[in-house]
Amino acid sequence: MAALQAPWSTGNLGSSSDSPPGAQSPRVRLAPFRPLLLLGTLLLGVGTADAATSATASYVVNLGGNIIANAKFRFADDGGAYTLSLDANVSGVAQLVASGVAKVESEGVVTGEGLRSNSFDLLTRAGGDDFTIKVQYQQANVASFVINPPIVNNIDRVPVERRQLNGVNDFLASFIRKGPLDSSLCSYKARIFTGVERFDLDFRFAKDDVATSKRTGYQGPVILCAIKYRPIAGHYTTSEITNSLAQDDRILVWFAPLRDTGYTIPYRVLLSTSMGDLSMVLTALQ
Repeated sequence: MAALQAPWSTGNLGSSSDSPPGAQSPRVRLAPFRPLLLLGTLLLGVGTADAATSATASYVVNLGGNIIANAKFRFADDGGAYTLSLDANVSGVAQLVASGVAKVESEGVVTGEGLRSNSFDLLTRAGGDDFTIKVQYQQANVASFVINPPIVNNIDRVPVERRQLNGVNDFLASFIRKGPLDSSLCSYKARIFTGVERFDLDFRFAKDDVATSKRTGYQGPVILCAIKYRPIAGHYTTSEITNSLAQDDRILVWFAPLRDTGYTIPYRVLLSTSMGDLSMVLTALQ
């Protein structure tokens, strides 16, 4: 697996293909985990911190009334650099998802506007098959990325172009920025490249709210943001999930403060899908 130093010259960034005959497409490889990864995009929030910060947050993922995954996030910030990690166990539910694991790591620098990724690694494992993505960023531009197994160029997949890989971030680092727990949290646009897909998420303020459930990991004030998903490239034009999410504001996230650190994290995330509501709720915070 060789690093791709010029990502725009590789498969699916033009008309050429780097995939061996018979290789599975990323839609097949990522299908069991896509709902989780869509939520994972939103799982660490926004805020400010002047001193070293570390936290572990646990979430439960529910699809159509069935618990399909448990996820644990770990975050550390020393004031100059940060690390984020996700470990998730996915349980198979009929034909909705397949059982497996997902692991994600993000590392980079803390800036005046939030977190800026230098590296992003993703691993999914299901049915004995691994799918990995490694992305390197330099000053918010994609420097290289590696996908294994390589991607098949399908006619219904929108190719990623070089110009679309500038001014982007990974999907974990994109959701930590600086600001108070108020409506300004929702005045935000995230430009994301996952190694497979390039999309924007446009936040808008919905309302002030209060989390009251004693069964969750937090009770207190929260801010509700509605999010517009805008697919740019790398997605499939025939994808029901992509087309459904792009139609209107189908993503909601409630942000809560991370103790007294100045950071906020999602308390709850909700997506409406044809398979039912897909939700993730904070269950423990350390």
